[in-house]
Amino acid sequence: MPQPKLEVADILRRHGEAWRTANAGHVSLAQRRVMTAIEICRTAALGGHVERCEDCAHMRIAYNSCRNRHCNKCQWSAAQEWLEARKAELLPVPYFHVVFTLPAKIRGIAYQNNAKVCGLLFKAAADTLTIIAADPKHLGAAIGLTAVLHTWGQRLDYHPHVHCIVPGGGIAPNGERWVRCRPKFLLSVKVLSRLFRRLFLEGLEALHAAGELQFFTHLDPLRDPRSFRAYLAPLHKGKWVVYAKQPFAGPAQVLAYLARYTHRVAIANSRLLSLSDGKVRFRWRDYKDDNKSKVMTLEAGEFIRRFLLHVLPDGFHRIRHYGLFANGHRADKLALCRKLLEVAPVSVDRNSEDHGDHSGPQNVSPPCPCCGGRMKILETFDGALSRPYHVRKFDSS
Repeated sequence: MPQPKLEVADILRRHGEAWRTANAGHVSLAQRRVMTAIEICRTAALGGHVERCEDCAHMRIAYNSCRNRHCNKCQWSAAQEWLEARKAELLPVPYFHVVFTLPAKIRGIAYQNNAKVCGLLFKAAADTLTIIAADPKHLGAAIGLTAVLHTWGQRLDYHPHVHCIVPGGGIAPNGERWVRCRPKFLLSVKVLSRLFRRLFLEGLEALHAAGELQFFTHLDPLRDPRSFRAYLAPLHKGKWVVYAKQPFAGPAQVLAYLARYTHRVAIANSRLLSLSDGKVRFRWRDYKDDNKSKVMTLEAGEFIRRFLLHVLPDGFHRIRHYGLFANGHRADKLALCRKLLEVAPVSVDRNSEDHGDHSGPQNVSPPCPCCGGRMKILETFDGALSRPYHVRKFDSS
């Protein structure tokens, strides 16, 4: 695959320092770390190694990756590593894709309280699916789901929403049979939307009552409980967006989808078109206009601002598992699912039971550009900003 002509790293290297200076005091430490990580990713500053092809003796210097989860270049390998752990967990049933989106009126509150509100978004979406699925009037079964948080829209605006991947069925209340959903139908979107709205607003009001929300600038008046309730009042009756896409054709399609979504960042380098005269041009899709591809032009500083809107708080997991797939009992529940579905058990590494979110990949050497042979590391070396490897020579035999 050809390398993109323009990268987010190029924009940050060229305009990042001026942007930091112009916005001094308004850039969080986490955002500064992300900027620095992307700027130095795969450069001499992080050190690297010297490698040689075992077949044609071609020599190459390869620099280390930053391994930051917001870096475009570091996520492909991280996604592959995560997907390998998920392969054994897929069940031989249809899978559904359900998306829960916050209304525009709440996005400002969410941005100023990123961890709290996005955490609530996860919980409300997962509770909505598991509660409705357990209701005998709907599916009448305990289900599992994997949820992935995205905070961006196509134009890099702040648009928090959760993508949920849900198998088409679950375990009956007595634990003795698998309950299948109807063909191409999981749960009523209208019912999901109403419960999601209620659970999220109740949770948001509880956070406010407990003093766990902060408000700044134009949202400062919402510190007052009565003003806060008045602000939310219209949302109790408005329509909330929950939609279900067509079910996946099979496990392979589920994995292909997850590969695209789980470790995605705000914008891929492949969407960037040009950087000139201090302006960035990039492609975006207008879903409101028949999904047409369009081009947006932003001042470099505005592009950087929008990109950094999507930096997650330290320690915040953007991939989470619920219900049957919850980390504490996932292996046991999956074994039970396979037994009820009468399919062969799969060995699942219990050490893989994590939150599904990794900071970055290991460095994996691509094949030799000359002959496609395997590259072998001869020595590693430090960079000015790398962890101390010191020069280490390898056995060349």
